[in-house]
Amino acid sequence: MARARPPEVPLPVRRTEDAPRVTVRDLLLHTWAGRLFLIALGVKLLIAVWRAAAPLPPLLVVLSGAATLAIVVSLVWFGWRLFILVKRRLLWRVRRKLILSYIFIGVVPSLLILVFFLFAGNLVFMNVSAYLFKDGYDQIMDDARLSAQAAATEIARVPASAQETVQRVYRIRQRDYPTLSVAYVPRDSGVIAVGPWKRMAAPSAIPSWLGGDEVFVGTFGVRSPESAAEEDLLVRAIVKVAGGGAVVVDIPIEDQVIARLRQQTGVNLENVFDGRAIRNGGAPAVNGTKGRGSVFFEKSLTQLDIYRWDAAGLHRDTLALGYRLRELYSQLSSAQSMLVGGMRLADALMFFLVAIGVMFLIIEAVALVMGLALARSITSAVHELFMGTERVRQGDFTHRIAVRSRDQLGELADSFNQMTGSIENLLQTAAEKKRLEEELRIARQIQMSLLPRGPLNFPGLGVTALCVPAREVGGDYYDFFVLGPERVAVLIADVSGKGTSAALYMAELKGLVLSLSQIYQSPRQLLLEVNRIISENLDTRSFITMTYGVIDLSARVLTFARAGHTPLLYLPGDCVGGDIRVLTPSGLVVGLRIPGAQEKFADLLEEARIELHTGDVFVFYTDGISEAMNPASDLFGDSRLGSLVAEHGHLETGELRERILREIESFVDGADQHDDMTMILIKVEEAVAAAERVAV
Repeated sequence: MARARPPEVPLPVRRTEDAPRVTVRDLLLHTWAGRLFLIALGVKLLIAVWRAAAPLPPLLVVLSGAATLAIVVSLVWFGWRLFILVKRRLLWRVRRKLILSYIFIGVVPSLLILVFFLFAGNLVFMNVSAYLFKDGYDQIMDDARLSAQAAATEIARVPASAQETVQRVYRIRQRDYPTLSVAYVPRDSGVIAVGPWKRMAAPSAIPSWLGGDEVFVGTFGVRSPESAAEEDLLVRAIVKVAGGGAVVVDIPIEDQVIARLRQQTGVNLENVFDGRAIRNGGAPAVNGTKGRGSVFFEKSLTQLDIYRWDAAGLHRDTLALGYRLRELYSQLSSAQSMLVGGMRLADALMFFLVAIGVMFLIIEAVALVMGLALARSITSAVHELFMGTERVRQGDFTHRIAVRSRDQLGELADSFNQMTGSIENLLQTAAEKKRLEEELRIARQIQMSLLPRGPLNFPGLGVTALCVPAREVGGDYYDFFVLGPERVAVLIADVSGKGTSAALYMAELKGLVLSLSQIYQSPRQLLLEVNRIISENLDTRSFITMTYGVIDLSARVLTFARAGHTPLLYLPGDCVGGDIRVLTPSGLVVGLRIPGAQEKFADLLEEARIELHTGDVFVFYTDGISEAMNPASDLFGDSRLGSLVAEHGHLETGELRERILREIESFVDGADQHDDMTMILIKVEEAVAAAERVAV
C-alpha cells in the first residue's frame, strides 16, 4: 500500500543540561536492570550467609551462578546508560564536537603513527640485537673450537708434549677468557687438565653419545643456584686427537664474557631460562633481577640448544637480552666511514630524522592551536543562533541576530532573521491546520460510525474485531452481513493510501457490498461485480484489496475469495498449539484501471471452501498488523502473528484479540503507527453454546 509521511511537528528547543536528572534511586527502583540488580544482590547475600553456616546444596550453587550473571548483566546495562549520558552531556556543545573531531582526525592519527613507528622500530631492534648476540656468541664458540683444534693438532704431532701444549693454549686464551679451562683426555688414563673448571668438572672420559664426530662444539647448561627456572651456560669444544684421546676446552659464560659480548655487540645477556622449567609451568620473568629498563622496550629474546654431558639429548633455553638503543645504533653505524660535513653519513641522517620529527611536533602544535581558534570562531556564531532560537521559543519574534561576516554563517544568520519575520504567517498556517484537524476528527467519527457497532451475536460463532486508523481517517474497512438464519458474510478491505480519499472510497465500498451481498451468494461472483462497478469510479492511482467470505453453519462450510489481500489464517480446532494454515487463494486487487485488467481479474480470482469444525479459528487482517514496525524498522510479520494465534487459539476471541494487541504494542515499543490496523477473529463454537445465543 502507498504510505504517506506523517505531518512533521516542530519540537521546542531544549538543552540537555535542562533535562530532568535521573537519580540513582530511579535507576534502581524504576528500571528492569535496577530491580534485577537488587534482587540478585539480595540472593547473593542470603547465599553468603548460608555458606557461612553450612555447605551449599547444588541448587543454591546454580542459583548463585545465575545471580552473579544477573549482576553482571545489570552492571553492563548501567555502564551503557552512563556512557550514553556522558556522551550526551559532553557532546552537547558544538565547540566540544569540533574540538573532539579535530583530535580524532588530527591528533589521534598522529599518535597512532608515532606508536606504529615506535613498535616497528622496537621490532627491528629486537631482531637486530638477537642477531648481533648470536653472532658474538658464535665467535666465542669458534674461539673454543680453534683452541681445541690447535691443542689437538700439536698433541697429535708430538704426543709427549701434551702437558706443555695444554698449558700453552691455556695461557694464550686466558687473556681473552680468564675462566677458560683446557683438558687433554687420553684414550686410557691420566687426564691433563688446567683451569678453574668452574661450571663443570674436568672430564675423565669422552661420552659415548659423541659417536664418530671429530669436532664438537656446543652449549651446556648448569642449574643456577639463584633460581630453579634459570641455568648458567658453558661453551665446550671437543676435538679428537689423531691416535686417540681428545682435547676439551671450556668457556663459562660469566660476567667477564658477558661484558666482552656487550662491548662487541652492544647487547647484554640478562637471564637464561631453562626451557624444561617453562614447559612445566614456570613463567620466565624477562625483567628479572639482572635486567634493567622496561619490560617491552630495549628487550629481546633468543634461544639456544643446550646439551647434556652425561646423556644424549638436548633442550632449548630462552635467553633474555637487553640493549641500549644508542649503544646498539653505534654498533650498527660503526662500519659507516663516509663523512658528510665532518660527520658520518649515519649520524647526519639521524640528525636529519630528528629535525623532521621536531618539525612535525611543531606543526602539529600549531595546527592544534589554529583548530581551537577556528572552532571558537565557528561556535560563537552558532551560540548566537542558539540564543536567537531560544528568544523565538519564548515568543520574542522581534529578535534579530547581528550579521558580522559575509561567509556561510553570516548567510545563516540572515536566513534566521528572515525566518523570524515570517513567523506570523506560520502561526496563521498553524491555526488553519488546527481547523483542518478538527474537521478530520469529525470525519473520523463519521467513518467509525460506518463500521459495525458492538460485537456480532451470531449463533455458533464467536466474533470480535478492531479497526485502528493510522490517521484521523483511514482506508481500512470491515463489516458483517447477515444473509439468513445460519449464514453470515464477512468482509475486510484495505483501500490504498490513507486520509480523506481512502475514507471516501471505503464508504462507497460499504454501500456497494451491502447491496450486492443480497444478490450474489458466491463470494467470487460478488467480487467480480464489485471490481466491474468500482473500477469505473476509482482514480488510476488507487486500488482496493479485500477478502469476502460466507459462513454457512447449516452446511458447516466457509466459502471465501481473496482479491490481492493479506492471507487468511486458519487454525483447525484440533490443532490448537500446533501449526497454523495460511490460506492464499489467487486473486488480483480490485479497481485497477489498466487495459485488460477485468479479464485478468476474472482469470486469477479463485474461490476456496473450508469445512468448519468446533474450535476452528479464522483471522482476517490487513497489512497494518503484519507490517507493524519497531524502532529498528523490523516487521511484526505474518509468521509471528500465526505463531501467536496457534499458541493462544484456545482462548475466547476477545481474549485472543487483546493478547495480539499487547504483543504488537510490545513489539513496536512506542514507534509511530504507519498504517491502519484492522483485524477480525472468528471462532466456531459448540452447537450447544450456539443454541443459547440470541440472533441479531
